[in-house]
Amino acid sequence: MSEDNKMYNQVFPRIEDWPIYKLSEDRKDFVEELDAFTMQKLELLNGANIGDIISKTIYLERIRLKEEPWKVDPPNERQFWRRIQKRLVKHAMDKEPAQAEKVFEEILHKIVHRYSEEIVGTFRIKTFLFARRFLTVFFTRLLNTAVLRNPRGLWGGKYRLLDRLKVLGETDKIRSLMRKGTVVVVPTHFSNLDSILIGYAMDAFLGLPSFSYGAGLNLYNTGYTAYFMNRLGAYRVDRRKKNPIYLETLKSMSKLSIERGVNSLFFPGGTRSRAGTLETKLKMGLLGTTIEAQRSLLQRGKEEKIFIVPLILSYHFVLEAPFLIEQHLRTIGKERYIRTKDSFNSLWQIIKFTWRLFSSGNEIVLSFARPMDVLGNPVDIEGNSYDQYGNPINIRDYFLRGGEIRKDFQRESEYTKILADKIVDRFHCENIVLTSHLVAFSAFRILKQENKHLDLYGILRLPADEFVFPMDYMKDVVGQLREELLEMEKRKEIKLSAGIHGDLETLINDGIKRMGNFHLKSPLRIDKKGRIVSDSFKLLFYYHNRLKNYELERKIKWKAYELEEVDVEG
Repeated sequence: MSEDNKMYNQVFPRIEDWPIYKLSEDRKDFVEELDAFTMQKLELLNGANIGDIISKTIYLERIRLKEEPWKVDPPNERQFWRRIQKRLVKHAMDKEPAQAEKVFEEILHKIVHRYSEEIVGTFRIKTFLFARRFLTVFFTRLLNTAVLRNPRGLWGGKYRLLDRLKVLGETDKIRSLMRKGTVVVVPTHFSNLDSILIGYAMDAFLGLPSFSYGAGLNLYNTGYTAYFMNRLGAYRVDRRKKNPIYLETLKSMSKLSIERGVNSLFFPGGTRSRAGTLETKLKMGLLGTTIEAQRSLLQRGKEEKIFIVPLILSYHFVLEAPFLIEQHLRTIGKERYIRTKDSFNSLWQIIKFTWRLFSSGNEIVLSFARPMDVLGNPVDIEGNSYDQYGNPINIRDYFLRGGEIRKDFQRESEYTKILADKIVDRFHCENIVLTSHLVAFSAFRILKQENKHLDLYGILRLPADEFVFPMDYMKDVVGQLREELLEMEKRKEIKLSAGIHGDLETLINDGIKRMGNFHLKSPLRIDKKGRIVSDSFKLLFYYHNRLKNYELERKIKWKAYELEEVDVEG
């Protein structure tokens, strides 16, 4: 895999030409359009049951306010839902159908409009330009080696980031497609840093206009974060709200903004990967809005296409890994999982963490996968679609019924499932394996092999300071797995970073050095005696999981190695 990094000029140099800016300037009309479309959709899908979904929404919202109140919630939130409930009971229940229907419509409009105003964001040029400058400093500081020892490194320009932040894949094609239609980027999701990192990389490296993206409403609980989120084109997503009116408003917003040509970014997995694995199951809600938007464009006689671009992030480390793997193990283990005490509580540990955060050099890789249309067909640089045999196709034909383009929610639901499968396939085929991924996978498989009588939870309860991974053992397993990965790369089933090639011991040492070097407890490290040891089998398991779905463990031919008796170091 080539790791040549490029930096491009802006596709649209004038920010005033960006679709997200134009949408923000037309926000009032867009909110009105969103209100009308959402109401029409809800009435179409629910018919005579509108009163029921209003009642369900009121019930769920009052529970939310009681059990999960947030500082960001409007001060009149309780009063609003109290008034809505009172009006529903007084003017709609036990009334004649015609009278009740009119009240239902009025109440539904009030609820939808409240959600629309909450969800739709704005975009301010001055705020964006400040954020662009700030993030250049931030990522330079985060990724440059030994920055604390050289304060001048704090102010390094974005060109220094080329060595640490690698943006790879079909970048020229993506830039071309920006002029042919609307681009929707669907990334893997590992860290809270992902949205900021992707947005910065697409702007500073690829020269793409800003994308609309969903930001959790919890991020608006702090004043500074809320200020920037409110002005950078993010739309607000409140994951506490599970009622049908809110979910339909959110999906409608996505559909209408994409239809208007606003490039969009959302995580199809829905949330960060708790286990550290690549996503295998995607959420269909927002993904389905791309298909709905494409059909709507075709119905209106427009030729603009919507292009889907999977994006795979590869980290040597994930800052939240200790907490994510805890959540995953609690979820799947239940009574079998015994949570260990969090040791992040002393001043020395905090200082040590901070030092590692700012003094350890590292890299992050963004792999932009092959773009596709909304049906999962590959597209060329001009946006033309092709089937699996390389024959050109017209996606318009997929939306015809009786010679006309028509709505067919069941058909579009099936198309969404097909698209999801194609995205998952791209996630795995264009995943870039880093040295830390391979080394972590190999080490955990050795640990499992040497404790075959234990289940996962038994292994995780083993004392980490009593196990050594012999270098010869590691070289054997890493070597076998690398040979399999090289064959997979030839079959275009995966991609390998440059560090995977070359001397095995160098590969292993590089993977250990980079893996989790921000954590207080290292998944793997070299101790004072030069031995490979682990401080945390849980973290080792987390980083191992990056290669979990490839069934690589079946390719290992195990040999007997003598394990060292360990004296616990003081």
